[in-house]
Amino acid sequence: MASASSITVLTALLEARTGQQIAAYRSWRMDTVLKPLLRERNFETLDQLVTHMLEGNDRVIGDRIVDALLNQETSFYRDAQVFETIVAAIEQAEAEKRRVRIWCAGCSTGQEPLSLAMLFAERHEATGIPVPEIVATDVSDAAITRARAGRYTQFEIQRGLPVRRMMRWFDSNGTDWLASPELVKLVTYRRANLVAGPIPPGPFDIVLCRNVLLYLSGETKAAVFPRIAGVLGPGGLLVMGAGETVIGQTRLFEPSKRQRGCYEVVGR
Repeated sequence: MASASSITVLTALLEARTGQQIAAYRSWRMDTVLKPLLRERNFETLDQLVTHMLEGNDRVIGDRIVDALLNQETSFYRDAQVFETIVAAIEQAEAEKRRVRIWCAGCSTGQEPLSLAMLFAERHEATGIPVPEIVATDVSDAAITRARAGRYTQFEIQRGLPVRRMMRWFDSNGTDWLASPELVKLVTYRRANLVAGPIPPGPFDIVLCRNVLLYLSGETKAAVFPRIAGVLGPGGLLVMGAGETVIGQTRLFEPSKRQRGCYEVVGR
């Protein structure tokens, strides 16, 4: 286990780079997620890794540590009801004869945007309705690189993905599965930090930001909500995680009267 001072340094690094916090009771997780990096760099302890980082001679070690510490929990069709809600929510925009735009914020390794891409590609095949523009971002370079590759392990491919869709949209490649180029090209991936720096320009009809704000402080959340509100177009909706809410967090959003479980910008 790392010393208290090293845990403090790692916690501060993650929050400074991403806005995410690690609660004290979850500090044990550092040992687990950083073990591969320790082995790669031939360090025996986290204290040695932190000392190496603080020496400042390794330009990439901080990024590698942050990538490892980020919670990248995700799966295909996570909370399946959400995807049904999204289809219903975009019908109004489609009725106006314009292409719908969706932003998946905190997309991790790509399962959420690819789930949307499969859903809308199949709908296009059946009805001819255009596939929405899907933009997916994450603060982690490593996660975005994996998402662009569309490569998933057997464990990842089995989490939430129906066999029918697995066979239709993925090809076996050794022990992994590769998403078809046809599917991957439906998603535009880019690195973006919700807390600071440029985010994809709006307007968007849907912003999915599920289980991302859970790890931010109240002050940081207060800074993020205006950024999301600023890229939502008229009638646009924010979709958060099942255990998340805007109530008590911001006055910019309110529960949507049109779509249960979604949020809309107040007065827009």
